Amino acid sequence: MNKRTRAAAADRAQSDDKSTRQNLLETAGQIIAEKGFDRATGKEICDQARANVAAINYYFGGMEGLYHAILHEAPLKFVSVEAVTAAIADKHDAKAKLEAVIGLMVGALTAQEQEQSSWALRVMAREMIAPSPALEALRQKQMYPKARILKSIVAELMALPEDHPAVARGCLSVMAPCGFLLICDRAPLKRLFPQLGFTPDDAPALIRHMVQFTLAGLSAVAAEAQAAAQAARGDVP
Repeated sequence: MNKRTRAAAADRAQSDDKSTRQNLLETAGQIIAEKGFDRATGKEICDQARANVAAINYYFGGMEGLYHAILHEAPLKFVSVEAVTAAIADKHDAKAKLEAVIGLMVGALTAQEQEQSSWALRVMAREMIAPSPALEALRQKQMYPKARILKSIVAELMALPEDHPAVARGCLSVMAPCGFLLICDRAPLKRLFPQLGFTPDDAPALIRHMVQFTLAGLSAVAAEAQAAAQAARGDVP
């Protein structure tokens, strides 16, 4: 075997490795989304992925390592901190940044509607409702950086310091609707509100509504907080 043939064989092996690893991730994600981590087994995952029974240990060091990898992969399929950073990079005011962030979240949620919701959304929902020790790594890599970005946007919109309690409550008000859509079962919502759509075609209207609602709420709360601060300083006429 000459040098070129050996290199080609090595490239194929590396490609096969990546393909097998990703297949295991996708298969495990679907199974864990349906059953939960505690009821998923390595044998079932390997059988469905058509992989060797030792593949999970080989690629991930065991089921715990596989689950950590799934929690790393899940937000990348939803809205990663890298995607948020890129979306606001060319925006020069807080309103445009807010629209970009909400647009990303709504776009990701509505894009999954055709299959009810992806395994990534369901795994994340399970993890939020019943946190495992693996959640802290997800917090450090994805949740905390995104929260810092959102806090800076909300503080600018409210003209308040980032450490002001009203800013924290404002961030919660921005996050809550998307968190609800992340974990809820869409079927009962559609029965309650038949006109409420969650398809990609519905995304622009939902984005406009959420941005308008958020801006109005933040403005009202900010005005109240600023009035209270003026009163405390004795600046009220």
